[in-house]
Amino acid sequence: MTAVQGNAVDIPTEDGTADAYLAHPADGRPRPGVLLYMDAFGLRPRLRSMADRLAAAGYTVLVPNVFFRHGRAPVVELPEFIDPGARPEIFERLGPIMRALTAGTAMRDAGAYLRRLAECPAAADGPVAVTGYCMGARLALLTAGTYPDRVAAAAGFHGGRLATEAPDSPHLVADRVTAELYFGHADEDPGMPPEQIERLEQALTSAGVRHRCEVYAGAQHGFTQADTAAYDKAADERHWTALLDLLQRTF
Repeated sequence: MTAVQGNAVDIPTEDGTADAYLAHPADGRPRPGVLLYMDAFGLRPRLRSMADRLAAAGYTVLVPNVFFRHGRAPVVELPEFIDPGARPEIFERLGPIMRALTAGTAMRDAGAYLRRLAECPAAADGPVAVTGYCMGARLALLTAGTYPDRVAAAAGFHGGRLATEAPDSPHLVADRVTAELYFGHADEDPGMPPEQIERLEQALTSAGVRHRCEVYAGAQHGFTQADTAAYDKAADERHWTALLDLLQRTF
C-alpha cells in the first residue's frame, strides 16, 4: 500500500477562504488530480479516509468544505455515528445551508478548487477527475459541464435530484460534457426515482456522452458513508471498484 500524506489546506475563492483536505502519495511525485465533493454532512474523518484511500491508489485528492461561507468544517456539530432518523435536528440545521449553495455559486467555487489542483506540485498537469456523494454528485455533474476542458472523468454516487424538471437541473449540462461519466444510483433513494434515472440516461445518451448509469440494488441514499446508518458495505466496495476503474481508464 502506498504511503499517504494528508494535510489541511486553505483555498482562496471570490467569496472567502474555503478550508479543505489534500491527500497524495507521500513520495511527492505529481499524480493525477481528483476533486472529491462532500455529502451534506461535510468534511469529516470519513471523507478524509476516502481521500486517503484514493491517494493510496495513486492520486492527489482535494476535498473542499463547500459550505465554507457558514464556517470551517464541521459546519454543523455531528455525532460520531450519524443516524438522521434518530437525530432530525441535523437536517433541520443543514437544510438551509444546502439550499443557500446555488448552482452558480458552487460553480464559481469549483473554478477555485480546480485552480488549487492545477497549482499543486503534487498534482500532475492536465485535466482532473471529479467524484461526488449525495449532493456532491450534483456538483460533480455540474463541474463536468461547466469546466469541460478541465474535467476528464466524473462520477456521482447516491446523488439526488440529478434530473428534475427544474430549469437548472444538473442533467441539462449534458451537452457541454466531454468527460466520461459514471453514476451509481441507490435504488431506495426517493431523491432519485426511476423517472429521474431514465431522464438522466436519455440526456447523456442524446448528448453523446460516454457514460454508465447503474442502480445498486437494495442500497439506500448515502450507502458509501460508513459513519452513517445508510452504509452498505457491499455497495460501498462496488462503488470503489467502479470509481477506480473509471480513473484507471482516464489516466
